[in-house]
This record gives sequence, C-alpha cells and structure tokens, in this order.
Amino acid sequence: MIMNAEPELRCPITEDLGGLRSTVRTYAEGAGLSGPRLEDLVLAVNEAAANVLEHAGGVGTVTASSDGGGITVEILDDAGTLTPGHLDTELDTTTPHGFGLWTIRRLCDQVTLDHPAGHTRLRLRMQGEPAARRRHAPARRSAWGGRPAPTRCR
Repeated sequence: MIMNAEPELRCPITEDLGGLRSTVRTYAEGAGLSGPRLEDLVLAVNEAAANVLEHAGGVGTVTASSDGGGITVEILDDAGTLTPGHLDTELDTTTPHGFGLWTIRRLCDQVTLDHPAGHTRLRLRMQGEPAARRRHAPARRSAWGGRPAPTRCR
C-alpha cells in the first residue's frame, strides 16, 4: 500500500514505551479501532518499538495513518538489519529472543518489510471493524476521566 498523504501520527521511538502505547492507542481509537483489535495493534507496535531499542541501535520512528478501512503503522529504524527471513522464522521456544516478530505476525492482518534508503521499515496493517460491530461494542472509559488521553507527538 502506498500512502500519498503525510502520516497523521509521527513519534520518535524512545525508552518511554508506555507513552508510545498510550499515543498509539489514542490515535487508533480515534480512527475507529476498538476492543481486542485495538489491543492487538498496540501490543504489536510495542513489540516492534522494543525491537528497535534492543536490536537496531535505539533510533527509530513510528508513523500511523488511517484510510477509513483500517490503520497502517510503520516502524522505521536506521539500522536496516531486519530481513524478510526474520519474518518467516518459526518460533523457537528454546531461545530467549524471537517472540516479538512472531507475535506481531499473528496479531496484525498484514506485516510487510522493506528497506527504503538503507533503513528498515516494518509496516503493520490492521483492518477496521465493520460499522455494525463498532456500534454494539461497549464503550471504553478513558483513564483521563472520559476525555481522550493527551497526544504527546504528531
């Protein structure tokens, strides 16, 4: 999928993964994602950002865009070392690593990888829920007293 518009959300990846999760959750809720699909996306983005911190030198950016049919989140890092082979690897429970990408592949509807200008770009796609399901989903109370959580970066 080629996005012509500028991303609606842009955040640097820092050690504050809790802040990133909150920002992504707020953005995705505003774009219409809810329930388990929302939580799956937040977890997948957290895992990808944690991988950037641990394996890619700690420098990266998260961007997100919505198009009415779903949300696309891109995790871009400067290292450029992630390969398509990493995405195809089966889970090896005998090692302490490798759970992040395996989890991401199972949570998101689509996961792709490319290397623009020598960087690694992991693209996560989560389709939106049909409108009929959204209307009947229970409302989720914000930890901010019913108001949307503050967005830290755009």
